[in-house]
Amino acid sequence: MRSRNSRIRAPLYAFFILVVCLLLAERVWGDARTETVKIICGDLLEQNSSIFVPNYVISMESLNQQIRNSNFAVVTTNAQDAPNGHYGFIQCYGDLNTADCISCFAQARSLSSQCYPFTTGRVYLDGCYLRSDNYSFFQEYQTSDDAVVCDNTTRMGSNFEASARQAVMRAEADAPNNGGYARVDLAAAGNDYAYVLAECWKTLNDSSCKACLENATAGIGGCLPWSEGRVLNAGCFMRYSNRDFFNSIPASKRSKVKIIIIAVSVSVSLLLLVVGVIVGVYIRKRRYIQKKRRGYDARKLVKTLHNKKLDFKYSTLEKATGYFDNVNKLGQGGFGTVYKGLLPDGREIAVKRLFLNNRQRASEFYNEVNIISGVEHKNLVKLLGCSCSGPESLLVYEFLPNKSLDNFIFDSLKGKELDWGKRYKIIIGTAEGLVYLHENSKIRIIHRDIKASNILLDSRLHAKIADFGLARTFQEDKSHISTAIAGTLGYMAPEYVTHGKLTEKADVYSFGVLLLEMVTGRQNNRSNFSEDTESTLITEIGMEAFSSRDCGGTV
Repeated sequence: MRSRNSRIRAPLYAFFILVVCLLLAERVWGDARTETVKIICGDLLEQNSSIFVPNYVISMESLNQQIRNSNFAVVTTNAQDAPNGHYGFIQCYGDLNTADCISCFAQARSLSSQCYPFTTGRVYLDGCYLRSDNYSFFQEYQTSDDAVVCDNTTRMGSNFEASARQAVMRAEADAPNNGGYARVDLAAAGNDYAYVLAECWKTLNDSSCKACLENATAGIGGCLPWSEGRVLNAGCFMRYSNRDFFNSIPASKRSKVKIIIIAVSVSVSLLLLVVGVIVGVYIRKRRYIQKKRRGYDARKLVKTLHNKKLDFKYSTLEKATGYFDNVNKLGQGGFGTVYKGLLPDGREIAVKRLFLNNRQRASEFYNEVNIISGVEHKNLVKLLGCSCSGPESLLVYEFLPNKSLDNFIFDSLKGKELDWGKRYKIIIGTAEGLVYLHENSKIRIIHRDIKASNILLDSRLHAKIADFGLARTFQEDKSHISTAIAGTLGYMAPEYVTHGKLTEKADVYSFGVLLLEMVTGRQNNRSNFSEDTESTLITEIGMEAFSSRDCGGTV
C-alpha cells in the first residue's frame, strides 16, 4: 500500500512543479498595479475595540488565505457580535494573475487599517479592491460615498474622446455577460488608443452588476476629454486611459514559455517519480515524529507545572472568582476576560479566562505558559500558574489593584492623580520591562501588543507589562520573524503591517505611541481620520506633546 501511495503522489509532485513554473512565467510579465486610487472611510466608530479588532484581524488573515486560490474572497467573522462582527471582501481585476493578486491584496490590507477606528474601509487600488465593514454589504452596488477620480493633467483630442466613449459603452455591455469583467481597446485617429476595464464584484447578481456599470458609464463620461478616469462604486470599478495598463503576455512569448516548460517537465518526470517516493515516505515519517514530540512536550510541561506548584485546579479558580461572576470582572481583551479572585489562603489573584479550547490548542497553550513562567522582572506581571484540566484554559496572575494605565491617562479626573513625576516613573518602568524582554531574558521575547491597557499598575503605581497572548520568542541568530500580522491597530509599526517581518522594533514603535498618549491624554486609535496622513497620532497628538496638559504639571 505504501509503494502504491507513493506512485500516486509522484505525478502530483510533477504536476505541482509544472503549475509553479507556469505561475512564475506569468509573473515575469505581470504587474500588481498597487497604485492607490482612493481610500474611502465611513463615519461610524466601532463600539468595542476588544471585540471588533480581533474580528478584523481574523477576517484579514482569512482573506489572505483564500486569495491564494482565487482572485476574490469573502469572509464573515462572528456576525453574532453585531455591531462588532466583521465582514471582509477582496477582488482583483480580471487581468491579474495569482502572484500579482496576492501582492495587490497585501498592499490594500496595509492601507485598510488607516480607516480604524471607523468601521467602514474601502481601498481602491489600480489592481484590486478591498472592503472592510461591520455589516453584510456584499449585495450593495451603489452608496453615497461612491466617487469619480479624473486625471486632469493631459487633455486629449476629440478623436480620443469619441473612441473612449465607444469603448466604455462596449465594456458596459460586455461585462455582465462575461462574469462581470470586460476589457476593451479601440483605436482612434492619429494612432491614439482608448483602453477600458470594467469589473463588477462577484457578490452581485447580473441585474445589480448591470445597474452599477450603467451608473459608472454615466459618471466616467465627466472625466473626458482628459486622458484618464476611474469610477469607484460600491459594486464595481471602471477605468479608461490613453495608455495600455492591462496585464497580458504576448502570444509569442506565452507559446515559447509553455514549450520550454513542457520540455523541461517531460525531461524530469522520471526523476520526479523517484523523488516522489522518497518525499512521500519522509513526510509521513516527519508527521509521525512531530505528533509524538507535541504530545511529549505537553506531558513534560504538565509535569513541570506540577513540580513547581504552578498548576491550579479548575474548581479552585472557579470558586475563587465566584464562578466568574461579572461583579469580579476586571476587564476584557482580544484573547480573554480577566476576573478578580480570592484563594483560600487569602491571596488576591487575577484569573484570565482564555477564548480558546485547550484541547484544540494544547501544545500552543503549554508553550505560551512555558515562556511566560520562565521570565521574571519587577516590571512584568508575574504568572502564578494556570489550569489546563478544566473545560477551558485559565491563567493566574498577581492581582494589581490600580488596574491598567488607560484608566488613568484617558480619564480627565483620574489623570490628575498622575503628576509628571509618576508618569516619568511609569515610562521608565515600562522601558525597563521591554529591555528585559528584548535583551536580558534567557529567550528574547517580542510582546507585540504594547499599549496602555496592557500596562498594569500596582499599589504604588509601578508599571508592569501584562498580556503575553501575542508574544513570540526570537532567536539570537535571526534578523526577524516572519509571522501573521497581529496586534492592535494604531499601535503596530507600518513596516510590520506591510511586510509581516517582526523584530523588537515593533515593540519600540508601540512604546512610542504609548509615550505620546501619556503626554497628551489622547488615545491614538480614537483620533479623527485624515486621508492626507498615515497617522493622525503623529500629526495631531505629536504636536500637542509640546503644549501644556492639565495632569498635575506642565510640559
